[in-house]
Amino acid sequence: MMNYDWLDLARKIQSIAQAGLTYTENPYDKNRYEQLQQLAADILHHYTDVEMDKIINLITTEKGYLTPKVDVRGVIFRDDRILMVRERIDDCWSVPGGWADVGLTPFEVAEKEVWEETGLTVKASRLLAVLDKKCYAHPPDLYHIYKLFILCNEKGGKLSGGLETSETGFFQMDNLPPLSTNRITKEQIRLLFEYRQNPAKETLCD
Repeated sequence: MMNYDWLDLARKIQSIAQAGLTYTENPYDKNRYEQLQQLAADILHHYTDVEMDKIINLITTEKGYLTPKVDVRGVIFRDDRILMVRERIDDCWSVPGGWADVGLTPFEVAEKEVWEETGLTVKASRLLAVLDKKCYAHPPDLYHIYKLFILCNEKGGKLSGGLETSETGFFQMDNLPPLSTNRITKEQIRLLFEYRQNPAKETLCD
């Protein structure tokens, strides 16, 4: 587990500030919550490479009670190999997936993301794990994120890249490509292979 105490502190301050701004009707309290919001932005800017303007934009556009974002990943195996995609944004590899979409179930999101990023049609069959991103060796992130890994079975299609992915392929655990560590870690891929080797393994939730 990676401990970024300053990042956790900034998120908590932002959560308190946003909840206060959502529910308070007192102008003096509103000013105090805005100051807390700026303090959270200052901490995030100091400890990350993200520009202050971007941080302020992300913080101020979030409305209502602050909750974690949800990242949904589709997991597809062929024998002892796992399907991965090369992300255009950093030229490194992850399992296909992305943010959960409003109006779609987690299984529908997994199927959609796999199709858009790999050209394969799949049927989601089982939730393997719900992981809290802060508990793993990811780079620090502005958001608090839950990651859902969903097992999918191939139905058809042909492997190809997509708008956000330039290449696709199946890889063995001992021959992984460079990982897009903002999206997935080697520890998480090893966990996914455990489900391949032991289908009866219980769903993991952090």
